[in-house]
Formats: sequence, C-alpha cells, structure tokens
Amino acid sequence: MTRSLYWADNYVEKQRTAEAAIAMIRPGKRVYVGSASGEPQALVQALSAAAVKISGLEIVRLMSRETTALSEIADKTRDHSLNIRTIYLGSADTEAIARYMRFITPMNMSEVPGLFLSRKLPIHVALIQVSPPDDFGWMSLGVSVDITLAAAQSADLVIAQVNPSMPRTMGQSFIHVNNVHVLVEHEEPILSINLRKRSGVAEWIGKHISRFVEDGSTIQIGLDAASQATVKALADKNDLGFHSQYITDDVMHLYAAGVINNRKKGLNEGKLVASCAIGSQNLYEFINDNPGVDFRPSDYVNDPFIIAQHNRMISMNVAHTIDLTGQVAAEASEHTFFAGVSGIPDFVRGAKRSKGGKSILMLYSASRDGKRSNIVPVLNGPAVVVPRGDVHYVVTEYGAVNLFGKSLQERVLAMIGIAHPDHRDQLFAAAKEARLIGSERHLGEATKGIYPIQLEEIIVRDGEEITIRPSKPVDERRIQEHYYSLDKKDVQLRFFHDKLSFDRKDVEIRSQIDYIKDLTLVAVVGEFGFGKVVGVGEYLLLIHSNLAEVAFSISKEYQGKGLGKLFIRKLARAARENGIAGLVAYTSPQNKAMISLFKTLPYKVKTSFDGDSLMLKLRFDEMAEPVR
Repeated sequence: MTRSLYWADNYVEKQRTAEAAIAMIRPGKRVYVGSASGEPQALVQALSAAAVKISGLEIVRLMSRETTALSEIADKTRDHSLNIRTIYLGSADTEAIARYMRFITPMNMSEVPGLFLSRKLPIHVALIQVSPPDDFGWMSLGVSVDITLAAAQSADLVIAQVNPSMPRTMGQSFIHVNNVHVLVEHEEPILSINLRKRSGVAEWIGKHISRFVEDGSTIQIGLDAASQATVKALADKNDLGFHSQYITDDVMHLYAAGVINNRKKGLNEGKLVASCAIGSQNLYEFINDNPGVDFRPSDYVNDPFIIAQHNRMISMNVAHTIDLTGQVAAEASEHTFFAGVSGIPDFVRGAKRSKGGKSILMLYSASRDGKRSNIVPVLNGPAVVVPRGDVHYVVTEYGAVNLFGKSLQERVLAMIGIAHPDHRDQLFAAAKEARLIGSERHLGEATKGIYPIQLEEIIVRDGEEITIRPSKPVDERRIQEHYYSLDKKDVQLRFFHDKLSFDRKDVEIRSQIDYIKDLTLVAVVGEFGFGKVVGVGEYLLLIHSNLAEVAFSISKEYQGKGLGKLFIRKLARAARENGIAGLVAYTSPQNKAMISLFKTLPYKVKTSFDGDSLMLKLRFDEMAEPVR
C-alpha cells in the first residue's frame, strides 16, 4: 500500500498508543526526551515502564523535571537498561544532582543543536510533545523549542505526543506531520511551576541591578528567585526589549504592563524572543498564538553573535559561588528553581559585545543560614562556568561592583566589599595569605559596613550625569587621584597646609568606612566602575561630643554646580538618622564656601575662632529661626 502524501491521511496512519510507540525503540539506541515543561510525560512514563526490557538505551535530555525517575532506573540497573546524558552547564553539589554527576555533559547551549544536526552525537529516537496540527499539518513544539527542534530534525525515529494543552507558539517552532514517524494523542496539563517566594535579600539584589538597566535596553534573565525579583524591580522602566532563553510569568507581566514592548531592540524589533517557557498555565495561555512572541532554537537565541546585535543588551544571571578574583560557578542551590541547564557563558560574552551592553552576575552573599559565604577565596571544587576575564558586573544584596579592568588586588577589595559582613575578615585574611593583597593592608571600619544605597542620587549638570554615592573600598585609588588633581588653594582649604603627597593612609580612612560613625560621599562622573571622582564629602564621629566633623573637596571644574550643598544635606541627614547630635567643621575664615554651606541647613549655626581656624557647629535639635 502506497503511503499517502496528504498529511491528514498520514496523521491517522501514524497514530499509536504510547506503549506501542515505545515498543518501536530498539536496544542500544540514543533517545532524546523533550526538555523542561515540554517533557512528553505520557511517553516518558511508557519508556520507564519498558526500560527494563530494553537494554543499552542512552537517554539525552535537557533540564529534566524528573516526572518519571529515569535516573533512579539507571542507578538501580547500573546503567544496563538506561544510561543518562544530561546536557548541563556548570557544576552541581546538591545531593540529588551530585548523586548522578556522571550523567552530566557540560556544553555551551548555543552549540548543542549543532551537536545533534552534525550527527557527532546521533539522535536515534526523539520523544517530543507538540500541539495538534493546524489546517496545513504544522504542529508546534510549544513551550520547548531550545534543542528539541534540532533533536527532532536529526532523529531517525520521531515520536510525538500530541497534546491539545500544548500552546501553539510562533516563530521557528513548527514541525510537520509528514516529518514525524509516530503520533500519540494524549491530553494532560503542561508541566507548570509555582514561583518561589522572593526573599528580602532577592528584592535588594533586584534593586541594585535595576539601576544599571537603562530605558531602551534589551534584557536576558535567568531562572531564579533573585532573577525574578530583578524583573519585578524593572517595573518603572520604559521601552525594554526581551531576548532570553526562558520566558517566565514575571516577563509576561512586564509585557502586559507595557514595560517590555521590544521597539528598540535593534534586532527582531516588536518580538519577544525566547526558546523555552517555564511558568504557570496563565503564561502558556499568553504565548498561545501570540504573534508578539517568537520562539527560536538555542543555536539562535544563545548565539553570542546574535545576542551582541541587540541595543544595550543586558544579561542578568545568577551565580552560586564567585571567588575573590572573579571566577564563577553557577551550580544548583536552594535558591534556584532548577538544578542544571544554563546559557550563562553565551549571554555573558554576547552582552559584553553589544553596543552599550552589560553582563551582570548576581548572587546571594551567603547561604540561607548565613554560615557559608558564597564569595570564597578561590574556586577549587566547583567547575568554573565563567572565567574571571569575562566577568564584569557582580551584584549581591550588599552592593554592586565592576571587575572589568581591575587588578587582582582591586578585585579582592571590590568583592569583599559586597560580601556578607560576617565573612569579610576571613576572606581578607585568606587573600593576604594567598598574596592577592598587600600584607600591610587592612579593612578598618569596612569590615561590618553595610552600603546605604538610599544615599545614592544621580544629578545632571550641564548635560552631564553626576552620581553622588557613598564610597566603597574599591574607590581608594580614585579618591587618591582626586586629591592629586586639586588646585593648591583647594588643598590648603581642605587640609589647612600645603600638601604634595596623598598616601594610602590619607585615602583608606575615606574608602574603608562603616557608613555610621564615618561616612564618605563621592561625586563620580563616567561609567560605573571607571568613573572619575570629582568631589568628596565626609564626616567622622567625634565620640566625646557625639558630633560629626565634616570636610569637603570639589574639583575646580565642578565647583559652582551645587555638589557641596548636596553633600552637606546628605551628610546631615545620614548623621541625624545614625543618632549623631550634629555637625562641626574647622576651616579658614577665608573659606566662604564652607560657611555658606553650613547656613544652607535649617539649623542654628554657631561660630568661634581660636586664632588659627574657624569652628562652625550646629546641632540637629536647634532649629534656625525662620527668616521674616
């Protein structure tokens, strides 16, 4: 009997039960199982039931949900019936994953489809899940295109579970009935997940990261509670684009709110591009027949060349552990939804090459109980997913740093500055022992300091953005450069004498602070991590009087722009909130600027002169009399 070329006739002819379809798999074959939420549950259950009767199978999968415990079968039969090959990027040390470590195949996601299509790793059987065919015989891979399309295109035998619950996604997600060998009709809910509750720590990480996402950026985001908290923190942005491996509920909400509109991507404008959807049934309804959502395979979505073509591409991914030099492990943790797949290296490299792009890695500073630091002296055990040379922005709940272009010693200071305060002393000691930092160095008050992000402010003067923010240990060199750039007159006003040298002790006390008893604010222009300090405002608590002594210096070209007024207002507010009674300054009687600054505050200013310097003093409980 001649096979009909009409797809509808073929559809009927190809129908089988799940058990009959699995019975067609011969011993010794390599079987691909559809990934993540696209896992064909009915087919996998039938495979599991038949596994002990079929010897020598190798299962290839990507981020399996383990709805049927194929790993346990492989373990119990000592790989005789099943051997598992899990495409996995990074390392894992959680108990469940570590037990099956031998199954892991580390690869860049962008390269996996080519592995299948080139037949370097031949796929003999592909178990996939699809939507019912349309009027022309096309079925959609729905929530899981990623590497599934390549597996289906290259497999000798394609067995498709046809599920009416599978959304029909647009883009490069379709496979024709004539290109499938066996069809198994079975309706069941698509695998969904319940979002983890976002912790306060995740919310803080999101707030830090949101400062680096400009309007008009194209974003990529990972799968993690911190990642989704970051997406939530972007709710006040405009004209964002989306190009990412995964689309989630939080992305859907930003799209519905108009925050993501994909108008300024520079590539695939108007389209939300992804290769996989993981979330709720509401998400799956959202992507169904949605022409604004474009699903593509991983060799496109994760291609660094494609990623780099977007405007202001921002990659945001969660690391599990980062060492003091910037090496990154992205393994499973209690904070993540899934242990396994990651496209981090592809997006890190692609985003860095994008015009105006940024690569951001976020991590919780410590384990949930706070006993283990996720910033470590050196990565010895876990596999390095992102080498130190590729790392740019790193963010924890304690702040953000840019490691690009930094020496190892600068990286150590930067990473310790965003580590959990309980672990900073230990990290500093380890860095000294490893000779990553000079033996004469010390952390001073920065050991327990918690960066007060609420004191940050961006102002615009003459068309230039100036960031006013608290100083960090990594600012030491830039503060030193600022002092060397001051005019002779400004040096005299600031230090009361001619000063030609500004050594480490002059700047350590201004960069290694606890933000309470001592606080330094800097005015910075230029790119984050490479900015130039153009102003310094500081206070130091005088314990005997509970007053804070203040001092200022502003580069000549930035004088008259209101920086001093901003400094003293922020310092006064911070001092008052930290329980300090007032401010005091010692200056020259000729320093009219300092005298004027004090008088801009709404407190009574007292002055006295000792023959050498003028003392200005105010208390927060003594308000100035209103001007009539």
